[in-house]
Amino acid sequence: MDTRIYVDHGATTPTDPRVVEAMLPFFTEQFGNASSIHQFGQDARAAVDRSREVIASALGASPAEIVFTSGATEADNFAVLGAAWANEARGRHLIASPVEHHAVLEPLRFLQSRGFDVTYLPVDRDGRVDPDDVRAAIRPDTVLISVMHANNEIGTLEPVAEIGRLAREGGILMHTDATQSVGLLPVHVDALSVDLLSMSAHKRYGPKGVGALYVRKGSNVARIQHGGSHERNRRAGTENVPAIVGFGVAIRIAMECMHEEAVRLRRLRDRLIQGLVRLDGAHLNGHPVERLPGNVNLSFEGADSESILLALDFQGVAASSGSACTSGSLEPSHVLSAIGLPPEIAAGTIRLTLGRWNTDEDVDQLLTVVPEVIENLRAASAGRPRRAVPQRAAQRSGR
Repeated sequence: MDTRIYVDHGATTPTDPRVVEAMLPFFTEQFGNASSIHQFGQDARAAVDRSREVIASALGASPAEIVFTSGATEADNFAVLGAAWANEARGRHLIASPVEHHAVLEPLRFLQSRGFDVTYLPVDRDGRVDPDDVRAAIRPDTVLISVMHANNEIGTLEPVAEIGRLAREGGILMHTDATQSVGLLPVHVDALSVDLLSMSAHKRYGPKGVGALYVRKGSNVARIQHGGSHERNRRAGTENVPAIVGFGVAIRIAMECMHEEAVRLRRLRDRLIQGLVRLDGAHLNGHPVERLPGNVNLSFEGADSESILLALDFQGVAASSGSACTSGSLEPSHVLSAIGLPPEIAAGTIRLTLGRWNTDEDVDQLLTVVPEVIENLRAASAGRPRRAVPQRAAQRSGR
């Protein structure tokens, strides 16, 4: 039986075997609490600090500016709520893009329910924010701007560096969610002029359940999780040492192969896009050039996402319709709505996100299977006979 094709790396990635190997001792022999003063604890503390140094180096930050969290969702909440609460005496106005992950949008909505004012910036057809719109939205009471580095659904890269410079000129905290880009593209906190940056391990072949927030030294950000004095009194809770160790190793490996991997993924991505946009009624979503190396987001007229994904899964292809956090919703993606995609076209959207172990053979197979699926679904909708499933595709699924 052939191996299934996994092209949902935007949702999560398999944990690299080297990461798993590095984590294992910290479940057994080196199980200490990183806050304990005895040798077991000090060994755990040293391992946490090594990972902190690796992650800080990858961002051009100092280790003291890295706060470990349970994932990017907590990091986003920490950034948005912490910045708002710490600075509300100065102002209660925040600025964000409408294509942010729900881990940013939901804290913003919560703040709005508590009397904060949020300006949601317009985006163009490719999902990009215009820095001039940011400049126009800034007010004397603005305390935070949050614009993601790379969109998790359509892959568009935002002009964060330009926006960050505007925030710095105005003395405003700048946050970016870089969950999809850290370790895949160069992400340097000074080059981007950001004060807060969210990231996660499991998007870069590390374990789930661990992430981090970069907090620039001197930034006024309130803690949102209370208890002990962990993480330099910024985030209470015993550190997840095995996961943090895995996070550090995953980022180290990612940085070592970042350029080579990005070049390879762009080549595979462009092959896939060029092959699939030839289909009648196919539309590419997101910026054609300024996008994540492995992201392919396409809408197909005359087909619906759920049917496409089920048919692909039957043939051994794992894909998604967008963010894994909202894939169960029947409503059009908020990202596709924000870029002005008509609902009838947005309804046929799929996201194919390539990763470290995808090959040219995978792309070859996708260029066969996806058109077959789309044609069959359209034929079924029109009452025409369906084409037979290719034998190789059927073998991939074990059916």
